[in-house]
Amino acid sequence: MKLFLLHTSLLAIGISTAAAGKGTELATSFGKPTVTDEIKASKLGSKWKVAKGEWKAVDGAIVGKELKADEHAAVLNFSEPNHNSAIQFSFKMDGAKGFHLSFNKKRGHLFRVLVAPNGVSVNLDKDKKDPKSKPKRLGNAKGRFAQGKWYSMLVTVEGENVSVVTDNGVKLSAKHKDIDQAKPNYRFILRGSDLQLDDLKIWKLK
Repeated sequence: MKLFLLHTSLLAIGISTAAAGKGTELATSFGKPTVTDEIKASKLGSKWKVAKGEWKAVDGAIVGKELKADEHAAVLNFSEPNHNSAIQFSFKMDGAKGFHLSFNKKRGHLFRVLVAPNGVSVNLDKDKKDPKSKPKRLGNAKGRFAQGKWYSMLVTVEGENVSVVTDNGVKLSAKHKDIDQAKPNYRFILRGSDLQLDDLKIWKLK
């Protein structure tokens, strides 16, 4: 069982818990989570959709890796329409050099939270319909994410604003007008192998 201690920076946005174990319900000013998905069975729940790569339930967590034959990053969708929301999850990199939590718009990519061994950034995706469009970094923060260690992350999206906090002290805010729109799902994107995910919780915000 993995244990993690939520950093005091989480308190500033409503998380009011101390130590928590795998599957522990967190007390939060957001109220009761709209969605909880703890991996206990030997297969993924119905809302998880594998788009690319290999993703499977192993020892109480989701384990993902890129497949060479795909010639594409591994992509795992969680089918939950959202506009303003908070999503919290645990992750562990066991060989992965990083991953993305990606938000799409109705047609195409929108923005993503990029996690690397040395920090976190929020990037606006390029508009594939516009040949002049390029990805734009909206914000970044330094931090250390070691291999083989569990971390907790909370990403809050409200209107044009995005905030990211982690249990190891990373705190990041970003803003862009395009973020304020409906989003069909949440997507985890991985290059390489392996990434573990667990303890997913989602809150719908007004």
